[in-house]
Amino acid sequence: MHVLLTDGSGLTARQSANRLAAAGHDVEALAPDPLCLCRFTRHIRRIHRVPAYGSDPLSWLQAALAIYRLGHFDVLFPTQEQVAVLSFAQERLRASSVATVVPRFASLAAVQDKICAFGTLRRLGIPQPSTAIEAEGWTTFPAFVKDPIGTASGGVRRVTTTQELLSAATGRSVLIQAAVAGPLAMCQAVFDQGSLIAFHANQRTAEGANGGASHKRSIELPDVRRWFEVLGAELEWHGALSADVILGDSGPVFIDVNPRLVEPENAWRSGVDLVRPMMELAIGSSPTKQPESRPEVATHQLLLAVLGAAQQGRGRRGVVAELRNAWRKSGLYQDSIEELTPRARDPKALVPVVMAAVATIVSPRSWSWFASGSVTSYALSDAGWQKILEEARRLGAGNKCDE
Repeated sequence: MHVLLTDGSGLTARQSANRLAAAGHDVEALAPDPLCLCRFTRHIRRIHRVPAYGSDPLSWLQAALAIYRLGHFDVLFPTQEQVAVLSFAQERLRASSVATVVPRFASLAAVQDKICAFGTLRRLGIPQPSTAIEAEGWTTFPAFVKDPIGTASGGVRRVTTTQELLSAATGRSVLIQAAVAGPLAMCQAVFDQGSLIAFHANQRTAEGANGGASHKRSIELPDVRRWFEVLGAELEWHGALSADVILGDSGPVFIDVNPRLVEPENAWRSGVDLVRPMMELAIGSSPTKQPESRPEVATHQLLLAVLGAAQQGRGRRGVVAELRNAWRKSGLYQDSIEELTPRARDPKALVPVVMAAVATIVSPRSWSWFASGSVTSYALSDAGWQKILEEARRLGAGNKCDE
């Protein structure tokens, strides 16, 4: 099939391209930057220029549909936050014979922003850290102050005093959440109209740039799986749904919900294909229910590790240490598989790593140019989300967060 990815800038898009190409599909991608991450892989045939998504998702949608139509694509595959505007525009997509897989807009709105997601999880009894939406009376520190809309740790500030809290929260809507000690787990699922088709969880064993997982290890989280089943059934979710969970001393707690696919490669290596059922749902066929994932499967992303070493202040020595360990397969790289395609099968995949390594060795502060550029290309801004909501209200679309 001829598949068009909604994003070519991020890690999820890059990993989805691996899986789709391996399944025999011809893959192309949309991106505002022609030198996006998906440019550097043999698995993507072409990058199509579109407006940046974040601040004007409706203009992005218009450009995306024009490219889909002119390119005679079979599937528009959602790989990032473009799922929000695709969910809103489902009737338009059906009228234009666009095959994709997204949840109902009312369901998406119930978890798209952090305040709505908090209310949805609380109503269902799904465990979360101590949380508030008002700074007055808050006394638990450290805490995190979160903007309702934010991606890749964007819009999240750690505060340790009441003064810092008031400075971060005054004059706008925020979510305040107590810090919970424990490792981070990234949990991923695919649903067919509320029925769980696939589930996978992995633990972040090392942190890369902007809080991303440079190293992961698959784990079993049966309690979290059950909470996913509750959430998916309640929202009649259709498509991909992900969440970040802290594995605290008192059990797992949900700290973020992402109404989209997130980095599917560790799941694939663990025996769970998240991409295949998404494709099957998109074309209207019965999805293949995936098995339980195998625990203790280690994967890594050297690009994220290199940028993370520079961001974390480890300097040139830290960057060189990551490169040396990856080459020698030592430390966390021992028995670990590269997620962004082993170089022997995709030599172009080395280009971003080499560029990032050279740049951060010369100037460690250059990490921010690499890390922020991709997020800017696909992240939905608060202004962009408000445009979608305003248009939805004008058209009378439902919004479970407002119910």
